[in-house]
Amino acid sequence: MSVLVLLISFSIMVALIFLGLFIWTVRSGQYDDTDSPAVRILFDDEPRDEKDEEKEKKEGEKPG
Repeated sequence: MSVLVLLISFSIMVALIFLGLFIWTVRSGQYDDTDSPAVRILFDDEPRDEKDEEKEKKEGEKPG
């Protein structure tokens, strides 16, 4: 019987910790912008310069 009291009190303590962390993330603004991450993949990357591509090719040819 004492094991049940220990397990229930431990589970309530863990639940309160998770509730506190959830409230903290909501107040800090983690869930404010839910639309941008979903459409971010649809935007094109900025065009790359030819100089950057040549530099990467030269770095790839170097041994080691």
